[in-house]
Amino acid sequence: MHNDKIIKEYSISTATKGLGEVVNSYQTPRGLHVIRAKIGADHPINAVFKSRRFTGEIHTPELHAMFPERDWILTRILWLSGLEPGFNRFGDVDTMRRYIYIHGTPDMTPVGRPNSHGCIRMRNQDILELFDAVNYGTKVFIAH
Repeated sequence: MHNDKIIKEYSISTATKGLGEVVNSYQTPRGLHVIRAKIGADHPINAVFKSRRFTGEIHTPELHAMFPERDWILTRILWLSGLEPGFNRFGDVDTMRRYIYIHGTPDMTPVGRPNSHGCIRMRNQDILELFDAVNYGTKVFIAH
């Protein structure tokens, strides 16, 4: 959004287990957040990340077949931090400490329906575009 006008919309996927804020719930946290960190700017599309670090791998169908159950975090990471104390910030509801990101997902993974472990997944081309369009401190509202 810019000046209260929608300028771009993307298909996303949220958590298979629904919406919720509690640690270890594997749910997507609701409410007002801020982009705390942008990770992966110098890496190629389909770069694989683990614990916010580039693994040196580039996702391919062959690599995916070797590790089919892996929670693939690809291309770029926008790490979110909650802005609502007691709801999505601090204690056992802290979005940042839950490592909730907006990130890329394998091309073969469906987007547009819940299927993540809590993060917001986007198509790789879309996360590239969004990553370049936002800054640290950009607010993100996750509706319920």
